Amino acid sequence: MGLLSHRVERSEIKAGDHIYTWRAGYTYSHHGIYVGGSKVVHFTRKKEAGTAGLDSAIAVSSLLSQGPDECPTFPDCGFQLPDSGVVLTCLDCFLRGGALHRFEYGAPPAVFLAKLRGGTCTTACADGGPDAAVRRAMHLLQNGFGDYDVFENNCEDFALYCKTGLLPAAGGDDIGRSGQAASAVGVPLAALLSTPFKLFATGPLGMAAVTAGVYCAGRYITDIGVRKDVVKVEVENLAAHLGWRRAKAEEAVKKQQQQQQQPPPPPEKKPNSRLLPLKRKREICV
Repeated sequence: MGLLSHRVERSEIKAGDHIYTWRAGYTYSHHGIYVGGSKVVHFTRKKEAGTAGLDSAIAVSSLLSQGPDECPTFPDCGFQLPDSGVVLTCLDCFLRGGALHRFEYGAPPAVFLAKLRGGTCTTACADGGPDAAVRRAMHLLQNGFGDYDVFENNCEDFALYCKTGLLPAAGGDDIGRSGQAASAVGVPLAALLSTPFKLFATGPLGMAAVTAGVYCAGRYITDIGVRKDVVKVEVENLAAHLGWRRAKAEEAVKKQQQQQQQPPPPPEKKPNSRLLPLKRKREICV
């Protein structure tokens, strides 16, 4: 297991492995489940014309490119239902020239914290073995995985579910499970939270050490193997679970819009604290 990630050769992976590849000079990674036969099931935005099989970050740019969209290796490469973001592609189209890496499960806390980047390993253990991961991935290929969201429901979240069967509980925090998203949020948050400790840090190196500590702690407590708001959901019941969370989110948005449309309450009238002067009674002389 490398310091940044775990690079492997094609001959080392097997069906049921959670694999990923780095994009745009290690800016982000794209994740999927290897199902055997040089094919990968992964999750992206819903199907758009000419963008089947592309991850969301390069789908727009591909619309501007020229050339055939068909894969020369596999005729079914890019299979994707119209209203789903789950897609089946060949390994070559998934990697798109990038290196192949394997996501690690059951990482000890010390190893997890030593990783400089999120989205490479988790302390959670895989559930059900390789066959269960392939079964979940193929079921979701036919039934979808909800709406794509960079921070709450992305390609890494999809692969993590296929391997563990874990999802945030109904009514839990509306945050995803991916370490990649936690890292993206954690860097600026760590810098912000570590600011009060600058009085205790001796120079720039001390401040950097404090920021790194806050960042690592934030990554650890948001890991799917540590969080307490996740539950195991059978893939056959996933549609109902995602539907409940979607309904809850829509209800929250609707409630917020109603609150914004309501006119502000009229200002309360403050009672007059000034007392009127008492009139003195006239004294009657007898």
